[in-house]
Amino acid sequence: MNHKILKIGHRGAKGHVTENTLESIQKALDLGVDGIEIDVHLCASGELVVFHDFTLNRMTDGDGEIAKYTLKELKKLKVKDRYQIPTLSQVLLLIDKKCIINIELKGINTAKETCRLIAFFIEKKGWNYQNFIVSSFQSGLLESVYKINNKIPLGVLTDTNLEKAVSFAKTVNAVSIHVDYTMLTQELVEKLQENYKVFVYTVNNLKPLERIKSYQVDGIISDYPDRI
Repeated sequence: MNHKILKIGHRGAKGHVTENTLESIQKALDLGVDGIEIDVHLCASGELVVFHDFTLNRMTDGDGEIAKYTLKELKKLKVKDRYQIPTLSQVLLLIDKKCIINIELKGINTAKETCRLIAFFIEKKGWNYQNFIVSSFQSGLLESVYKINNKIPLGVLTDTNLEKAVSFAKTVNAVSIHVDYTMLTQELVEKLQENYKVFVYTVNNLKPLERIKSYQVDGIISDYPDRI
């Protein structure tokens, strides 16, 4: 019997609505996703904001490093001429346990505040640890999360050295390996699944989607989660 493959919206539903906005996240929820993947940075006033790039230039009418702006300043900017940069708190309130959230730590110093917010939403808002996955390409950030709160499920991201990712995953008791879909074969998936869940990114086109689904991975991250 085929096991359920989680449908995870990439930065919300990036293929439909501008990435990492509340509107994109709402679109993903409307499409009935099992999970939503977003990226976070710490801004100058200490809040976690949901944004992919280290600089504002590509997505907004601002420029320079996102970490150097306060939340008040960031809220004045427009993302693609119409949207606002949301905080992680806003995103969590919108999702409200309707699906899993995969928080990818992008910017430096994001671990501590991510752990604090997760603890707050578990203690005060009725979430549980199974609602969260914290992932990163940066091993140091995952190590920090593990030291602060080892109950938070961790995912190790890799787009190059799978062996290194698996070796590191053991040290932080990670639950999942998040892999660029072009790296995978059926045999690799089976091997990884002996110890980890396998989440695959970013699979958008139908042919690769069919191939990856045939591998029976645990989750697929896509700009078009409705295609999964």
